[in-house]
Amino acid sequence: IHTGLLGVLSVCATLLQLCAGCPSECVCNSLEANCSGRSLVSVPALTSLPEGTHTLFLANNRLSSLPVSAFANLSTFESLDLSNNYLDNLPSRLFRELSNLSDLSLRNNSLTVLDRELFRSLTQLRRLDLSLNGLATGLTWLSLAGNRLHALERATFEPLVNLQHLELGINPWECDCNLRDFKHWMEWLIYRGGYVDAVECTLPKDLRGRDIRGVPVEMFNYCLQLEDENGGGGAVVRTEAELPDCVKQRYRPVSVRRAIGTVVIAGVVCGIVCIMMVAAAAYGCIYASLMAKYQRELKKRQPLMGDAEAEGDSEEKQISSVA
Repeated sequence: IHTGLLGVLSVCATLLQLCAGCPSECVCNSLEANCSGRSLVSVPALTSLPEGTHTLFLANNRLSSLPVSAFANLSTFESLDLSNNYLDNLPSRLFRELSNLSDLSLRNNSLTVLDRELFRSLTQLRRLDLSLNGLATGLTWLSLAGNRLHALERATFEPLVNLQHLELGINPWECDCNLRDFKHWMEWLIYRGGYVDAVECTLPKDLRGRDIRGVPVEMFNYCLQLEDENGGGGAVVRTEAELPDCVKQRYRPVSVRRAIGTVVIAGVVCGIVCIMMVAAAAYGCIYASLMAKYQRELKKRQPLMGDAEAEGDSEEKQISSVA
């Protein structure tokens, strides 16, 4: 009885602690604080959140500005969602204490400019979503170099129609299916005269140390097969580590050497075919020339043969008359 009573009291104490530490505008549990869709115009007091909270949702509110101390003393946070608000400017030191933040969404706000110091303290950042903002109005130069970025979403950069210079070096890029679409976007940027520095792959092993800009597109053909297996182009493509062993063996990307070898073999075959076509054309020309010469010689000889036959006929007539 005493044990059961102590257990009930412990649960009640935990619930009271969670309720006491959770802002009235939010719903909290031991890991998350959800303050989304509350029509908030300011960030609620977050200093008393339950210990261990690592995810904060502030999406779908009416936040237009944030004080520099909005996320002070929240170094345990790993994920922060500020999407679908009205933010148009962010203080340069807003995220200075979020040293463990790995996932940050600023999607669908009104940001037109980003301070160059804004993300400097986010050393653990893995995913950054800046899509559907107003950055395209003037952003021409962007550097994300020297971070710990593994992948980037193409949709984040497509609105940046004026971007001309993009630096992505010194990041541990994983050149798998999740980076395929972004590779295509980089190629489009370079095609229209933009600049992208080296994007050196760390994974998979076949591409380690390679610049993804120079990796043949055939290396990503297996991604299309994975999408078909997962139910179409809208399916989420899993990384190699998440695939079962049988799928890994079936859809393992070809090596760079094999891709280059395929290109070399195709070039040799095309060269041989071209040589054969040239030889056939030359033979045809020579044959046509010889036939034309033969026809001319034949025409020259025909009158001579006709004269000889005429002379033979006259001789026969003379002999018959004598007889």
